[in-house]
Amino acid sequence: MNPASGPRTASEAAMPSIPLRQRARPASTAELAAIPWLALLDEPQRERAVQQLQVAEADVGERVCRIGRPATFWFGVIDGLLKMSNDDSSGQAITFTGVPPGGWFGEGTLLKRESYRYNIQALRRSVVAGLPIEAFHELLEGSIAFNRFMLNQLNERLGQFIAAREIDRISDPELRVARNLAALFHPQLYPGVGSLLRITQQELGYLVGLSRQRVNQALNTLAAHALIRIEYGGLRVLDLQGLRRFPLLGSTPG
Repeated sequence: MNPASGPRTASEAAMPSIPLRQRARPASTAELAAIPWLALLDEPQRERAVQQLQVAEADVGERVCRIGRPATFWFGVIDGLLKMSNDDSSGQAITFTGVPPGGWFGEGTLLKRESYRYNIQALRRSVVAGLPIEAFHELLEGSIAFNRFMLNQLNERLGQFIAAREIDRISDPELRVARNLAALFHPQLYPGVGSLLRITQQELGYLVGLSRQRVNQALNTLAAHALIRIEYGGLRVLDLQGLRRFPLLGSTPG
C-alpha cells in the first residue's frame, strides 16, 4: 500500500505512561464471544486459552507491536482499528494494511519465533486481546481445529498481501479505495466487521495514502455505483463482490 502518515505527536503525547501490557486484564464474556477461534476448541482447551488471554485498551497512536521487539503474544482486535506499517524501518514508510474487529495477526512471526518486522499502531481507541506465545504453540500442537483455522488464516493472509502489492501499483484513487475497502471487509480475516465498518474518512486516508478530501470523493463515487453506503461513523458495504471487481467495464452509476 502507498506510504501513509498516521496519528502524530499530539495523540502520542497524550498516551498513558503505563505500558499496554501492564494495563492488561482478563477478557469479559462479551469480549470472549468476539474471538472467532475460541469456539473451535474443545472445552478443556478453551478453558486454558481463556485463562491466559489478556485484554487491554490501546489509545490513539499507541503501538501494540514495534519493529525489532520479540514476538511474545498473538494479537487480535476486539474493537477499534489498527494499522500495520514499517514506519520505523530505514526504507520508505509503507502502510501494509488495516486491522479491523475480528482480525488476528502476527501468527507468522510467532511460528518462526522471530522479532516483529512491522509496527502495529492504533488509529482509534481500540480493545486488543493477546494470547501468550507458549499458549499459541500449545494450541498448534494439541488442536486439529485450531490448526485448520491457522492454515486458512495464513492462506487468506497470503492472498491479502499479494493483492496489496497489486494495489500499491494503482494510481487511480477510486480503485485504490475500492480495493482497500474490500480487504477490510474480508469475512474470514475480519469476521467482526460484518457489513458495517466503523471508520472515519481520515482513518481510511491513513490506510490508503490519500487525503481525507480525496477519500471523500472516491467514497461518493463508490456510493453512486451502489457498492457502499456512507453512514454516520462508518461505511456499509452493499456489494462486496462488486467492490472487489470495481470498476466494471462500461459501468455507470445507477
